[in-house]
Amino acid sequence: MENLILPSTYLGPIPLFAAMLRNGKAQIEQYDHYVKQTFRNRCVIAGPNGTQTLTIPVEKPADHKAYMRDLRISDHGNWRHLHWNALESSYGKSPFFEYYADDLRPFYAERRWEFLFDFNEELTHTILNLLDIEVELTRTSAYSGADLHQWAEPSALRTLPFNPYYQVFAQRQGFLPHLSIADLLFNMGPEGVLVIGN
Repeated sequence: MENLILPSTYLGPIPLFAAMLRNGKAQIEQYDHYVKQTFRNRCVIAGPNGTQTLTIPVEKPADHKAYMRDLRISDHGNWRHLHWNALESSYGKSPFFEYYADDLRPFYAERRWEFLFDFNEELTHTILNLLDIEVELTRTSAYSGADLHQWAEPSALRTLPFNPYYQVFAQRQGFLPHLSIADLLFNMGPEGVLVIGN
């Protein structure tokens, strides 16, 4: 087992979860510096008109080099309501949305997290449980210096292989690879682990 170090991500991309499944354990880097336009606070889902990016607004840190673990979520723009509506409109007709909605709705409707890292961590644990993936996840105790580029930046995913699976809008727009784990969860349910395990 390699020492797999991953960034904190918001409903991270499918390849990140595949790496966790293969390795069986991973450390989540909490001492890296926050970088804009990465999966740390955004995810990409498949909507009726193509891909859609959902971004969690964050409070601009006083120090431009704020640690990821110290980054606060902003309540600007009613994002929780907007994100849940986007997930519902994109996946409401998918085979497993109703099955998992009650597990995920609290992240958008009931509880508020102060820190992005804590929100991402709890959401990741929930997704792993729903997919029945056993992974030992821990936080880094100091800055690891690991290269997180391939896991955190959307452009880096284009080089990674993917396994096609059922998607609600595939007939209209073709298969869309490397989306958020939410896409796999809502479209494939428990069989999602078989897709990422190949």
